[in-house]
Amino acid sequence: MLIRQESVDAKGALKDLPAASPLPTANLVLTFSSVKRFSEGKLQSFLKARYPTAQIIGCTTSGEINVNGVFDDSIQITAIMWEKVVQRVAQTKMSGMQNSFETAALLGKQLKADTLKALLVISDGLNVNGSELLKGFQSVLGEIPIIGGLAGDGGAFVKTLQLFNDTVSDGMIIAVGLYGDSLIVSSGALGGWKPYGPPRKITKSEKNIVYEMDGKPALPLYRMYIGEAFSKGLPGTGLKFPLAIIEEGKRDVEKIRTLLAVNANDNSLTFAGNVEEGETVRLCQTNHDRLVEGAGAAAELVMDGLGENKTNQTGLALCVSCVGRKGVMAELVVDEVKQVQQILGAKTSITGFYSYGELAPRPNTSDSVLHNQTMTIGYLSENVLA
Repeated sequence: MLIRQESVDAKGALKDLPAASPLPTANLVLTFSSVKRFSEGKLQSFLKARYPTAQIIGCTTSGEINVNGVFDDSIQITAIMWEKVVQRVAQTKMSGMQNSFETAALLGKQLKADTLKALLVISDGLNVNGSELLKGFQSVLGEIPIIGGLAGDGGAFVKTLQLFNDTVSDGMIIAVGLYGDSLIVSSGALGGWKPYGPPRKITKSEKNIVYEMDGKPALPLYRMYIGEAFSKGLPGTGLKFPLAIIEEGKRDVEKIRTLLAVNANDNSLTFAGNVEEGETVRLCQTNHDRLVEGAGAAAELVMDGLGENKTNQTGLALCVSCVGRKGVMAELVVDEVKQVQQILGAKTSITGFYSYGELAPRPNTSDSVLHNQTMTIGYLSENVLA
């Protein structure tokens, strides 16, 4: 596995990069940037000329991640050349959020094989139900590690864009199947959020829309808990007050849901993933130190998952963190990336983005779920002796 990375800062341009491609034989190129950069129309042709044999995928973000920190309006390019791992890419454009399950199932059928070991997914961030998307993949592929995330648009919640080779568009779902025993994959996902207030039972919901909690209209109850000052800024201020789904028998919070929209007409709350009737939830809050600790704990889970493969080999950590975490940590958001790098070590290259939803297995499992407000890390490497 060879990895080469390039970066253009917010004030730079593609022409500022060296004339020669650092890895012209790359199989896969991951690219993360802003809506402005993706809309310029030059990015896809530049990358295709620079990496002529690669499948090129990417998305817009609410902040780009590399080993040096977190950036806005930059271009992050990661080129990968697999030596033995086989990859196949499938993509499609969504016809509507209500078709999330069916869309993923269709892509899953294109990628299904006995040798499939992991799936990398880049998705539109606003026109998809992430929970249903995962269920669609799992209905066809079973319990395999699915890593990746939902695109962002800088916190504007207006339009996200995805990149697939020559095409930039919204509404796209891109899935990369990785095959063969040579693939090394590990993951970690933890938040660092602390529940507060009494538990509430979801008494009326439809997938990701919550209408009632404890038999009471959801929006007024939510506003009461976050206070008048924060209520004025909804839905944006809701990023600081996600819901934790309290799972029976679990001490740690493994599933968090980010608020995307509010509807004063029916007093509903729309979240980035499903919140099922009968589930118990609590509001969450956090601070900088707890979030950094959560990111570090996610990196430790990656290391634990590597087991005997925990060596000085080359690897790539795809870090997908939530825009809500970035909002809380503000200019100190780089601290969570530094924590991950310190634990994973210098041989691990880092790329990723701040998202509207994160895809990764639950801790210590292959059961992938949609996370919100979580630092997720999908680690990929290759054992050429396998």
